[in-house]
Amino acid sequence: MTVDAIHTLNDEALVEAIVKTNDTMLFEVLYDRHAAMVYNKCYGFANSVDEAKDLTQDVFLKVFIKLKSFKGKSKFSTWLYAFTYNHCVNYVTRNTAKKIEKQSISSESIDIENIGEDIDSTYEFENMRVEQLKSVMELISPDEKMILLLKYQDNLSIRELADALDIGESAVKMRLKRAKEKLVQKYSNYTKDGESI
Repeated sequence: MTVDAIHTLNDEALVEAIVKTNDTMLFEVLYDRHAAMVYNKCYGFANSVDEAKDLTQDVFLKVFIKLKSFKGKSKFSTWLYAFTYNHCVNYVTRNTAKKIEKQSISSESIDIENIGEDIDSTYEFENMRVEQLKSVMELISPDEKMILLLKYQDNLSIRELADALDIGESAVKMRLKRAKEKLVQKYSNYTKDGESI
């Protein structure tokens, strides 16, 4: 296969070729396509640029080993998003003694209005201030934070989340509901305590 032909393959075809041949040159093409996205996700969970780079390398090492587990039920990029978040969540969980200084939410990209849909609460998410929301997101569990960010920052659909996380759609909806309720509760307590209002 020529270099030009390799670059015309879509992600899914490229993954299939890598799994068949175990060719690291093919994997480099996949790496080049997605390294920036993975790095940006890792940076949101890291304390420094170096730590984010290390996390990115770890993700791609694991991805190379786990590529066979990609079943093609979702787009490869969706699977990689979830894989990266899971890796970072596990990393943060293992390193709970470390304070996560960096925020993983960008005020421009998170859809605050939609985060409140279908939630039974007197608290209006639309009224949440982005700076406070950033702080409160650090108070919920990494798993809850992950699913909220995948849904509302990366705009994955329920179907995409179900495929990427390999769970049912109803389980995705339940996890989202619980995570949003926890966020509402933490936000409510945060603002009642008079912090940063």
